[in-house]
Amino acid sequence: MLVRCLYASRPVEPLTDAIIESILRQSRQNNPQSGITGMLCFTHDVFVQVLEGGRDDVCELFNKIVRDDRHSGVRILLFEEILERRFSGWSMGQFDISKANTNMLLKYSEKAELNPFVSSGRSVMSLLNEFIETGCIRSRGP
Repeated sequence: MLVRCLYASRPVEPLTDAIIESILRQSRQNNPQSGITGMLCFTHDVFVQVLEGGRDDVCELFNKIVRDDRHSGVRILLFEEILERRFSGWSMGQFDISKANTNMLLKYSEKAELNPFVSSGRSVMSLLNEFIETGCIRSRGP
């Protein structure tokens, strides 16, 4: 059974390019072996990630993320069974949300900023889908 898990967290340390690259490198190396696909979006103080795959594999990876000392305040925004993957060709996509069009952010939230901790999981997922459809996020990784 395929599932999708959308979660948000806060970085423990200020995000640097090195931290983002480390997370992406680790994801792109490990995810294909577990059949995990997805994407990572971030700002200077928020991670939003989508994981797709088999239920057990997604749950195991999510549990590792909760214990990862680079994250704090990990919160599930959406967990659902899916018929097909949105990110089937992506070991892990990426997008710096601080580069997003503010009008697009306002479409899905109270202010022109991403705050997944006060938004519904569905609205965050809709925002991410719009980022993909408008070409803001492209497939990355093998």
